Amino acid sequence: MSLKKGFGARMLRWYEVNKRDLPWRSHSKPYHVWLSEIILQQTRVAYGIEYYNRFVKQFPTIHNLADASEEQVLKLWQGLGYYSRARNLHKAAKIIVEKYDGAFPDSYYELQKLPGIGVYTASAIASICFNKPHAVVDGNVYRVLARYFGIDNPINTGPAQKQFAKLAQELLDSHDPGNYNQAIMEFGALQCKPKNPLCQQCVFKNTCVALMKNKVSELPVKKKSNPPKKRYFNYIVPLFPNQQTVITQRLHKDIWQQLYEFPLLESKTPMNIQTMGSNTQLPSWVEADSLYLYNEEPWVHQLTHQHIYTSFWIAPVTTPDPIQTVSITTLKTYPVSRLIDRFLHKFFD
Repeated sequence: MSLKKGFGARMLRWYEVNKRDLPWRSHSKPYHVWLSEIILQQTRVAYGIEYYNRFVKQFPTIHNLADASEEQVLKLWQGLGYYSRARNLHKAAKIIVEKYDGAFPDSYYELQKLPGIGVYTASAIASICFNKPHAVVDGNVYRVLARYFGIDNPINTGPAQKQFAKLAQELLDSHDPGNYNQAIMEFGALQCKPKNPLCQQCVFKNTCVALMKNKVSELPVKKKSNPPKKRYFNYIVPLFPNQQTVITQRLHKDIWQQLYEFPLLESKTPMNIQTMGSNTQLPSWVEADSLYLYNEEPWVHQLTHQHIYTSFWIAPVTTPDPIQTVSITTLKTYPVSRLIDRFLHKFFD
């Protein structure tokens, strides 16, 4: 018997019984589906729901989102990471309002012209909202297909990605593509989990190649990537008289673009009090003799391709403000990285 035969029907039957009650599933409005898909990229559902609800509450329509400032959007996104998602979300909202009068294009190809919408997100919106036959392929789908069909080609290589995309499209239920796509993603999240999958309670246990060959824990295969780059951030936290400090916006193309932070010195190796005090790049208002380290061990912030080793240097300043300062009481109104937010809560609360 072909492994493909009856696959879609079984998947849809499983979904009908086991699907979670998620807020964006109560309807198929493109705005809500799109919002959920962007938020859930690189984010677990349990964590993302809170952000989804915040966005819907503050921006109930795409017109509200388009009218917001980028700073408002970034502040609401704070803590989710991968901030280019938030910037693209805002850009796309403006385009949809200006070009399409607030109505999402129902074309898979037109959707991909919008910032932040690639093949996966376009497939999800087109199928769920407009019943278009385009299969989604995300991490859950890779895992389900790799295990069920016993595919050991590395999923992070071009040839394998084409192979999985073709297979996913062949399996798609063209009569109910939206529910099918949600079903296979839900199946990967709840049943065919990365660790400790529920194989003995699985509707596919009698035909799953990985289970029959005892290779469940080995699939899917990923080609080893380069080790993450190490970066050393030294934040200087000035404490001016009258509860004033300095915070600046990251405008260059790098992590956390458009977010705010304290003055930064990036070094190739960790800094100590001697090397910091003698550093020629220290701002002129820093009094080296008063500088002290807040955290003895660097805080390590792990991103996909880089690890940020961060030290916070407290700099009491007694001279009149030589630069533009802000009140410490206003710091929490600025959109900042999770790293800076953690420091604000620990040091100023």
